[in-house]
Amino acid sequence: MNKEILRLAVPNILTNLTVPLLSMVDLYLMGHLNSTLFMGAVALGGVIFNFVYWGFAFLRMSMSGVAAQSFGRGNRQEMALVLQRGLMVAFSGAALLLVFQGPVGDFSFWLLEGSEEVKVIARDYYAIRIWAAPAAISLMVFYGWFLGMQNALYPMLISVSVNLLNVLSSVVFVQVLGLKAEGVALGSVIGQYAGLVIALILFFRKYQWAWHFFTSRLELLRVGFSKFMNVSGDIFIRTLSVIAVFTFFTSRSAGIGDVTLAANSALLQFALLFSYFLDGFAFAAEAMVGRWFGANDKRTLRKTIGFLFYWGFGLGALFTVLYAVAGDQLLHFFTDQQEVVDRGSDFLWWVVFLPLVSFASYIWDGVYIGATASVPMRNSMVIAAACFFFLPFFVLFPYLGNHALWLGMLLFMLARGVILTILFPRLLR
Repeated sequence: MNKEILRLAVPNILTNLTVPLLSMVDLYLMGHLNSTLFMGAVALGGVIFNFVYWGFAFLRMSMSGVAAQSFGRGNRQEMALVLQRGLMVAFSGAALLLVFQGPVGDFSFWLLEGSEEVKVIARDYYAIRIWAAPAAISLMVFYGWFLGMQNALYPMLISVSVNLLNVLSSVVFVQVLGLKAEGVALGSVIGQYAGLVIALILFFRKYQWAWHFFTSRLELLRVGFSKFMNVSGDIFIRTLSVIAVFTFFTSRSAGIGDVTLAANSALLQFALLFSYFLDGFAFAAEAMVGRWFGANDKRTLRKTIGFLFYWGFGLGALFTVLYAVAGDQLLHFFTDQQEVVDRGSDFLWWVVFLPLVSFASYIWDGVYIGATASVPMRNSMVIAAACFFFLPFFVLFPYLGNHALWLGMLLFMLARGVILTILFPRLLR
C-alpha cells in the first residue's frame, strides 16, 4: 500500500514544489530591488490571480474524482467525455475572463487594500499576466484528468516544465532586461502556454484513444454533465471560501502597512510550501480513493486512508521542526531588507505550528474529492472560514493587530480537519 501511495504522491510532491518555488523566486526577484513596493505589488497582484485561478480550481478537483471513478469502473467512453466536458467549461470560462478583464481588474483593486504606489505597479502586473488565463485554466483540466487516470508522472512533467520556463523567463526579464514587476508577469504567460503545448503532446502520445470518444452529440455530453456540474458547484463554493480567507489575509496585511504586507507575504510562503508538499499525498488520495469508490472496495479504501494519515502526521511533525530551527534563515532568503525580516520574525512562531494543525485538512480534502463527496467539503469549509477565521479576527484585531490574522489562519486550518473527521463515518455509510 505504501508503495502505491508513494508512486502517486512523489511525482505530485515534485509537481507541487515547483509552485511555491515560483512564488519564492518572484518574491526573491522583487525583494532584491530598491524598494519594498515591488514585493508588495507582486503579492497584491498575485492575490487577484489566486482568486481567479482558485476560482477555477474546481475543474481540477472535480475532474480527478470523477475521472478516477470512471477509471475504477473501466468505462473508457466516460473517461474521455469527462475530459471533454472539463475542457468545454475551461474554454468558456477563460473566454469570459478575457472579455471582462477590465471590470475584473477594476473591481479587484477597488476591493483590495494597499497604498496607491503599490496598486499602480500591481495594475501593470495584472494587465500582462491576465493573458495567461486560457492556458492556466485548461492545464487544470489536464492535471485533474491525468491524475484520475492514475498517472501522476504527466502532471509532474508539465508543471516542472511550466515553472522552470517561468523562472528562467522572469530572471531574464527582471535581471537582464530590467522589466521589474512586468518581467515576472511575462514569465508567467510564457510558462503557461508552453505547459499547454506539452500537455497536448503528452495526451496524444498516450491517450489518443480518448480523442476518438469525443463527441458533438449533446445527449451524450449531458448524461454525466449534471453530476459533474453539481460536484463542481459545491467545490467552487468551497474554493471561494478558501479564496476569501487568503485574499482577506493579504488585503488586510496591506491595510496594516507595506512592510507588514511584505513580511506576511514571505511568511505565507512557509505555509504554502508545506501545503503544496502535503498536497502530493492529498492528490494520491484523490486518485486512490476515487478508484476504490468506483470499484466499491471499502476494505482497501479504509486501509488506504489509514496509511495516508500516517504520512500526513509524519510530514507535519517534520516541517514544524524545520520551521522552528531554520525559520529565520528562510526569511533572509526571501528578502535582504532588514525591516521586512525584523517584522517577519515577530510573527514567525505562528508559522511553526501550522503544519501540525493543518495536515489532517489536506488529507481529508483528497479523500472527499476522490469520493466526490462535495457537499460536506463545501459545508465544512464555509463553517471553518466564517466561524474560525473571520469571527476571531474581527473580535481580536483591535487587541492583537497582525497576530489576529495569524491566529485566525491557525484556527481555520485546524477547524477544517476536525469537521471533516467528524463527518467521515457518515460518508463511509
